[in-house]
Amino acid sequence: MRLEAAARMDVFRMLWAARKLIVVVFIPLFLLPLPLIHPTSEACCAYVLMVTAVYWVSEAVPLGAAALVPAFLYPLFGVLKSSEVAAEYCKDTTLLLMGVICLAASIEKWNLHKRIALRMVMIAGAKPGMLVLGFMCCTVFLSMWLSNTSTTAMVMPIAEAVLQQLICTGLADGHADSETVEAPEDDSAASEKEEGNLDKNQLELLYHNNGSVCSKQELTTLSEVQCCEGNGVGLEATSNPTYIRHTNGLLPQVAIEFPNVKRIKARRDSQYPTKRDHMICKCLTLSITYAATIGGLITITGTSTNLIFAEQFNNRYPDAKVINFGTWFIFSFPIAIIMLVLTWLWLHFLFLGCNFRETCSWSKKRRTRREMLSEKRIHEEYAKLGPISYPEVVTGVFFILMTLLWFTREPGFVPGWTSLFEKKGYRTDATVSVLLGFLLFLIPARRPFSSSCSSSSCRNTDAESDPMAPMITWKDFQKLMPWEIVILVGGGYALAAGCKVSGLSVWIGRQLEPMSGLPPWAVTLLACLLVSAVTEFASNPATLTVFLPILSALSETLRINPLHTLIPSTMCVSFGVMLPVGNPPNAIVFSYGHVKISDMVKAGFGVNLIGVVVVMLAISTWGVPLFNLNEFPDWAVARNVTGGL
Repeated sequence: MRLEAAARMDVFRMLWAARKLIVVVFIPLFLLPLPLIHPTSEACCAYVLMVTAVYWVSEAVPLGAAALVPAFLYPLFGVLKSSEVAAEYCKDTTLLLMGVICLAASIEKWNLHKRIALRMVMIAGAKPGMLVLGFMCCTVFLSMWLSNTSTTAMVMPIAEAVLQQLICTGLADGHADSETVEAPEDDSAASEKEEGNLDKNQLELLYHNNGSVCSKQELTTLSEVQCCEGNGVGLEATSNPTYIRHTNGLLPQVAIEFPNVKRIKARRDSQYPTKRDHMICKCLTLSITYAATIGGLITITGTSTNLIFAEQFNNRYPDAKVINFGTWFIFSFPIAIIMLVLTWLWLHFLFLGCNFRETCSWSKKRRTRREMLSEKRIHEEYAKLGPISYPEVVTGVFFILMTLLWFTREPGFVPGWTSLFEKKGYRTDATVSVLLGFLLFLIPARRPFSSSCSSSSCRNTDAESDPMAPMITWKDFQKLMPWEIVILVGGGYALAAGCKVSGLSVWIGRQLEPMSGLPPWAVTLLACLLVSAVTEFASNPATLTVFLPILSALSETLRINPLHTLIPSTMCVSFGVMLPVGNPPNAIVFSYGHVKISDMVKAGFGVNLIGVVVVMLAISTWGVPLFNLNEFPDWAVARNVTGGL
C-alpha cells in the first residue's frame, strides 16, 4: 500500500511539474471541435481568442510568446491574411513607447530620478506621516513617465535606507514606550557600534548576472546595516532564494529575490525596536507600490494598459478624435490626486492611527532624535549626487519639452501647433516622442566648449573616454526597451482585428442584449468590479486585451458611449494590489520583508475600493462633459452600422 501511495504521489508530482506543457498541448485540442463543427469565421476567431486568452491567464508560456498565436492561427483558419496580421504588431503606440523609453534611459543613466526623489523627501521632512506622503508624491511623479516596476525598484532602496536609519537609532530614542518589544541584550551595543559606521549604512540595488541559472539581470536587495545583520536584515545573505517574473509595466521582466521565510520571521520578531517602528515600515513600503500604480494612471504612457486601450480604441473607432495625451491627462489627473490623498489617509489610519498632529507636524521642536538622524541621512544621500550636471539639465529640458509638445498638439480649446502644417492628421504624440528620443542619441553628454570633463557630468565611462559620447547609447535604450510588451500589445491588436473582420464582436454584442435594461453606470460598475477581480490573478495587459473587445461590443449593443465603459475598465485593471503576484511593484515591496500577505490584502482591499469609487465618480462627473458621455456618438454609430453589415 505504501509503495502504491508513493507511486501515485510520484505521478502527481510529475503531472504538476508538467502542468504548463499539458495546458499548452491539450487546450488547443480540447477546443478544436468548435471550428471543425462550425466552420465559420466567427467560430474560428473565437477558437483563436480562447486559446490565446487561456495561454495569457495561465501563463503556461511567456506572455510575448502567447501573443504570437494569432500570427499563425489566423492565416491557418482563414480569418486574416498573414500580411494583415503582421501589420497589427507595429502601430503608432510602438513608436510612442520607443521615444518615451529613450527619455527614461537618459533619466536613469544620469540619476535625475534619484535627485527628484530625494529633493521631494527633503521637502516633506522626516515625520512618519509626512515622510510617507513625500515618498508617495515623488513615486507618483516618476511613475507618470517611467514604468511602475522601474519606479518602485528605484524608490524602494532610498526608502529602505531611511527606514533602517529609523530602526537602528530606535533603541537610543526616548520615544520608546510601552509598545517596545523584546530585543536581544546586545542590541544596544550593536547600535552604538553602528552609529560610528553610519557612512556604511546604505542600501543599494546591485545587478548581477547569475550565468548558470538566468541570463537576465537580477534585482537584488542588499542591506549593509551592521547592527541588523544578526537579526536577519541582510536580504542578500538568504538561502535558497526564489525568483518570480511578471510583466506589467513598460520595462522588461525583473527577477526579484525573495528572502528566506525564517529570516523574515526572525526579522519581524526582533528587528524592530517598537511595534510603532514596524507599522511605519509597513506603511511606507506599501505606500510606494500603491503610489506607483496611481502615477501610472495619469499619462497614456504611464503603463502598458493605457497604451493598449488607446491603440485598440483608435483602431476600432478611427473617426473618434477624443483620446490623446491632453484629454487623458485632464481626466486622470484629478483621479490620481484624489486617490493619492485618500490612499495616504487610509494607510495612515491603518498603520499609524489618527494622531495626524504628531505624525505630520513640520515643527522642528517636535522632531525626535531618530527623525533628525533620518533627515540628516537623506541630506547626505542628496549631497553625494553633487551639483546638478549638464546631462541632467539636458534631460530635464527634454522632459519638459516633450510634455509641452504633447499638451499643445491638439489641446481642443485652442488651435494646437499641428495647425501650422498644411496637411492635417499626419502628426501624433509618437512623432514628438520619437523626434526627441532620436536627438538624445546625437547630443553630446559633455558640455559644449568645455576642455575638461567635470566629475558630475562624466560619471559614465563612455563620456570619459569619448568627448562626443551622446546622452544615451543604443545599449542604454536596449536595456530598457520592453520588447515583450510590444509583442503583447501587437497580439492584442491582432485579436481585435480578427474579431472585427470575422464578425465575432457583433455576435458577442447580440448575446449581451439582455443587459439592455441596465443603466450605463450599472454596466460600468459591473465591468470595473469584474476586471479588478480578474487582474488580481492574471496579468494586467492580458486581462485588458481580453476584455476590451467584449466591452466595446457590449457598449455598441446597449447604445452606450464606449468610453463610458472602456476608460473605467482600463483604469480598474491596474488595481491588482492585494497580492504579491498582482503586479511586479507588489512583489518588489514584499521581497523587503516588512509586510505579510495579510497586510497587503487588508491594505490593498481598501485601495482597490477607493480606486473603483473614485473612477466611478470621475466618469459620472467631469468625464461627462469632457467626452460627451450622455450621447451615443456618431463615430460609434458608424462603427456599429459597418460592423452590422
